Amino acid sequence: LERNDIGGSTRDRYVFAMPKAIEPVGQSRNDFDIFDELAGRLDCREAFSKGRDEEAWLQWIYQGIVDKAVQQGVSMPDFDEFWEQGYWLAPETREDDVLFGPFRADPEANPLATPSKKIELFSETIAAFDYDDCPPHPAWMKPAEWLGDDKAKAFPFHLITNQPRARLHSQMDAGPLSRAQKINGREPVWINPADAEGKGIAEGDVVRLFNERGACLAGAVITDRVRPGVIVLATGAWFDPLDMNTPGSLEKHGNPNVLTLDKGTSRLAQGCAALSALVQVEKFDGTPPPVTAFEPPHLLTPEETR
Repeated sequence: LERNDIGGSTRDRYVFAMPKAIEPVGQSRNDFDIFDELAGRLDCREAFSKGRDEEAWLQWIYQGIVDKAVQQGVSMPDFDEFWEQGYWLAPETREDDVLFGPFRADPEANPLATPSKKIELFSETIAAFDYDDCPPHPAWMKPAEWLGDDKAKAFPFHLITNQPRARLHSQMDAGPLSRAQKINGREPVWINPADAEGKGIAEGDVVRLFNERGACLAGAVITDRVRPGVIVLATGAWFDPLDMNTPGSLEKHGNPNVLTLDKGTSRLAQGCAALSALVQVEKFDGTPPPVTAFEPPHLLTPEETR
């Protein structure tokens, strides 16, 4: 909202102009200005900025798109026209609709960027790494935590973390749309009716999710849209520990990061392994502590910083 940008992707026909809606609020600044100043303190501002400000960088990025379009025989408007229009729509081509279209039409003339130049189901390169957690071909591998583990006796629920419907990741969690879907001010957690009955949990109850890594509170949603033994808690609730200075302190708002493993998917990929987590669920006993995630921090005055 507070910076200018350009949006698009390689599989999207649109290129979007993204002018800022408002000037930066308070002491906030956009990423470029922050890192430009840091680069200046490290005596490498010119190497970082290349002598360009925000607008010049946007024009440089756009020109790169124009140059690639020219190579494809496609003309684009100049930057000023594009910025005023707000978007540019690329012409539709067969390649836009068919994955690996040129390769499928003529594999020899349009080889893929693999060692064999073809689609590969087995990778000699990955095989050479000899990773025990990443075979060179597609394979099912036992998750780090799952309901087939002995660990499920102590933590019998498989936690699934999905994307929230009322925000993007954690962005705008403090906004009215996101906060309207909270349960008692906390992130909703889906629980199967049979599991909820067994735990004495009713719709709207504040529940505690926990394992040996941490614990968080959430608001119960009883639904048969989730199978028994599985609970669903969306990502992105703003982190709100009971005591910020105590590691492992109860998280009050429903942030699943306190429950998930801190490990990558494999030695090769290092992707997010958040879906492999076992937890226990119980009705919270007592008065739940208030959610304070949305209370703004105290801004120090110049006098307080001396």
